[in-house]
Amino acid sequence: PCHVKSNPSPLLLLFGLLGGGCLKGNCGHYAQFMTNCPPAVTESTPRRRTRIQVFWTAPPSGSGCVLLKASIIQRKIISFQDEGSLTKRMCEKEPLYGETTDKPLLDCCACGTAKYRVTFYGNWSEKLHPKDYPRRANHWSALIGASHSKNYILWEYGGYASEGVKQVAELGSPVKMEEEIRQKGDEVLTVIKMKAQWPAWQPLNVRAAPSAEFSVDRTRHLMSFLTMLGPSPDWNVGLSSEGLCTRECGWVQKVIQDLIPWDAGTDHGVTYESPNKPTTPQEKIRPLTSLDNPQSPFYDPEGGAITPVARVAVERIARKGEQCNIVPDNVDDIVADIAQEEKEEDDTPETCIYSNWSPWSACSSSTCEKGKRMRQRMLKAQLDLSVPCPHTQDFEPCMGPGCSDEDASTCMMSEWITWSPCSMSCGAGVRSRERYVKQFPDDGFACTHPTEETEPCTVNEDCSPSSCLVTEWGEWDACSATCGLGMKRRERMVKMPPSDGSICGAEVVEVERCMMPECHTIPCLLSPWSDWSDCSVTCGKGTRTRQRMLKSPVELGECNEELEQMEKCMLPECPMDCVMSEWSEWSECSKSCGKGHLIHTRMITLEPQFGGDPCPETTQRKTCKIKKCNQGGLNSDERKRRKEDRKKRRNKQGREESADELAGCKMKPWAAWTDCTKLCGGGIQERLMTAKKRYKNAQLTSCKERKEIRACNVHPC
Repeated sequence: PCHVKSNPSPLLLLFGLLGGGCLKGNCGHYAQFMTNCPPAVTESTPRRRTRIQVFWTAPPSGSGCVLLKASIIQRKIISFQDEGSLTKRMCEKEPLYGETTDKPLLDCCACGTAKYRVTFYGNWSEKLHPKDYPRRANHWSALIGASHSKNYILWEYGGYASEGVKQVAELGSPVKMEEEIRQKGDEVLTVIKMKAQWPAWQPLNVRAAPSAEFSVDRTRHLMSFLTMLGPSPDWNVGLSSEGLCTRECGWVQKVIQDLIPWDAGTDHGVTYESPNKPTTPQEKIRPLTSLDNPQSPFYDPEGGAITPVARVAVERIARKGEQCNIVPDNVDDIVADIAQEEKEEDDTPETCIYSNWSPWSACSSSTCEKGKRMRQRMLKAQLDLSVPCPHTQDFEPCMGPGCSDEDASTCMMSEWITWSPCSMSCGAGVRSRERYVKQFPDDGFACTHPTEETEPCTVNEDCSPSSCLVTEWGEWDACSATCGLGMKRRERMVKMPPSDGSICGAEVVEVERCMMPECHTIPCLLSPWSDWSDCSVTCGKGTRTRQRMLKSPVELGECNEELEQMEKCMLPECPMDCVMSEWSEWSECSKSCGKGHLIHTRMITLEPQFGGDPCPETTQRKTCKIKKCNQGGLNSDERKRRKEDRKKRRNKQGREESADELAGCKMKPWAAWTDCTKLCGGGIQERLMTAKKRYKNAQLTSCKERKEIRACNVHPC
């Protein structure tokens, strides 16, 4: 950055800073600021050295980028400061949540209440964080949090982790954290909980992102949560005191934050699966950085930002009560309030054919506590298997008689706040819970419903040295059945093992039956139709079938819906082979002496079609030999014999014609032979003889026409 005079020393390293900030040498007496270039550090003695280290203070936020440049001068040869790694450019990066936290509004002026949905998207995966990624045991612990007032801090950046935060960060257990939250009473409005996710990442089309709903009001307008990425020493992500109240006395519409991991300051491990190494004394909660330790899975020698491991979206879904926001509602506010109504519109695809919805079941709650009611419908046909059909069951929240918001003539109470912890950790104690009046009757009468109730409790019955101390039972899991009878379970943890070293015999898991709204007796709950089967034939016309299954229990009644369908199918025509007539009789020998041949023929009655077998030959011949031909002239005896033969044939023909006439018919001469059916390769000819005159005494069969067939064009083609 400054002009440097020549220096007789063998090595000069000039380290300078551009862009503001403060630079300080850290090489003992071997480095000094240059008098003619204050931002630069150079050597103070000509001794040989191999490294130089400097500390610098970054300029204020918003000052832009910083350039660190080094120049080496050796025997008046300058290695330019813009070459290779001699220059480092560092710019102010966009802050991730946890690196900087805007202070929330401690005093909220909004009116009414707002309801939010928080959705947690875990992005911690081998693809985005490949270094040492734990393939087998990766998971997110159960998420725990609350909407709360400014007087309560679940955990904060730069603060110390409570015992509840420690158990979440090290063990993934939310039990102690939930206990701490519930002990805060009115400082907390809603406890936020989500189940653990194993494995840590799956595509959203395989596993939906977990979510939970919570409410805020004017005094409890902050939201915090915490979840551990496991396995890890004590690393977690979360939000701390996220304010949902605006300066204009309204409620925030939407908050989206990318999250980086944090160290709870209770374990000194540096890798995912480091052995337990408690941090003593306990350190403050701090964000992990890419320069913490070379063994860290997030280490980056360049000091870049850690790729976020999760994203959280907090979205307002409803507002209740009179609002007092200074700025009028915009389109987003209006849309958000009517979004619930839009969701109730029927979005059933046209290709899904359903029965009508059944009537709503009775509410599962008979008091003013929230319950559920259910209705069902039957999928009768799915015309397009590529288009998914929506659910066949529908649930909505409900309360007992006289507890709805629309019933203004009654005293409307809030839900009971969760039971307080038992007053005694060992032996008999007392616990309590409260609720408040949400709406007084219009007639001015006071509410007579109780706002507080107590009940005895016993966490640990046995208080002897051989007994162990356990926590209170956690919340019941959701019922395993969506309607009718199911099972639910809850858990607790061992807080302290027996002091005498014996084994703890307390139960830590409890299971019991649960009853959901009665299953509406729709006898026909059917699976979608299967794909059509193959056609029953390989060519021509056939049939194909498809099936579906009955999903509802047989006990619900007889189902008259068809479970199998059949339809016609058409494939390409089947090939048809050539069909031939029977062979004719063999003809007379073609010669009266010597070698000749006999032939017989057959006709094509059906030409081949659709690729059928072609027609075979229509003519066959074989040799014949009557007698040897006489080479010389004929003697008198031969001539005499031939003359007698001709006379016999004439007599026979005369007799036949006489017989024809005597039978009542006189025949015409033979007609001419027809044209040969083939030009070569053997064809056939035929001729006819018909009746010329029919006498009165002629019978019907006596004058039948005569037909002769002979082979023709027998020479090869």
